Amino acid sequence: MDWPFPFDPNRYGPEVAELLREERLPELGPGQPVLSRQPSLARLQLPAPCLAGLWLYFDFLEQSHQISQSLPTAEGSFWHAILHRREPDAWNSKYWWRRVGAHPVLEQLQRLAPHLGYRFTSPDAFVDFCEAVRGTGSDSEMLARRVQLLEWQLLFDHCYRQAQNPAAR
Repeated sequence: MDWPFPFDPNRYGPEVAELLREERLPELGPGQPVLSRQPSLARLQLPAPCLAGLWLYFDFLEQSHQISQSLPTAEGSFWHAILHRREPDAWNSKYWWRRVGAHPVLEQLQRLAPHLGYRFTSPDAFVDFCEAVRGTGSDSEMLARRVQLLEWQLLFDHCYRQAQNPAAR
């Protein structure tokens, strides 16, 4: 599928590119940890926000939670909010979204999600949408999963670029 955001795993180095070479469309719920990726994830030397995202991408919610919870940044709260949405714990997710506040990734989602067929208005509305469609096997659930993947790609890219250029914070 053509994504509205040109996500190229090669820009994040060979270890990340190898991890992301097989495309995934993570579940809206907690999913099952991809155990074959655990050793590679454990060896990665990346900034903490990127690690939180990668552990989450492969459904290691506990590891992602430990990292995101320790980050006193909007990005830590962002990963934390996504994680709780997937647990599923909608109330807790919405709490963490309030801690994120305005964020450039949310602006990108508003601009890019319509290319997938979803009008992203707010994180809370997306939490509610995920709650309504999770586990239905419907086209709407697949749409929510594609939007969730776009959200992950945008946030991972943001965290990586921010780590490469700390002055841009």
